[in-house]
Amino acid sequence: MGMSVTISAATAQDVEQIFRLQYLCFQREAELYDNYRIAPLVQSLDSLRAEVADDLVLVARLGDEVVGAVRGFTDADGTGLIGKLCVHPRLQGHGLGARLLLAAESALAAERSATRFRLHSGHRSETNLRLYRKAGYAQVGAVTGADGVQMVLLEKDAAERDFVASA
Repeated sequence: MGMSVTISAATAQDVEQIFRLQYLCFQREAELYDNYRIAPLVQSLDSLRAEVADDLVLVARLGDEVVGAVRGFTDADGTGLIGKLCVHPRLQGHGLGARLLLAAESALAAERSATRFRLHSGHRSETNLRLYRKAGYAQVGAVTGADGVQMVLLEKDAAERDFVASA
């Protein structure tokens, strides 16, 4: 009998698993840009602990193993900022990333009063960009990250979340 993947709030006990998963998952991005100094790969364990303590951090679990994660917080303007979405390579392509994204949107809207959502992805990260566009995000700009990677900025209104989720 197979186990189901469940999504729940991360706890302090999840930090090391999230840290290892993040490092594993963002290797492909680093290769794509030939840049191993991207933010998810240089984040410290203490910084991740602070995010789990202060921000919205959700994990996908398969049994006791953390196989996916996403983070977010709401800024002063009511925009839910979503980032560092990652799914273990062996589970990619099965909709878990979309489930994590929807869970983050739902939690940011319900628990943190987000009225719109914003995220970013590297300009060459077609798989990620396809996921975000399918979820209703539209490009609103571009920026170069501190690590030198060109990032595509995407947004959608929180009201659109309900429409896309039911479509």
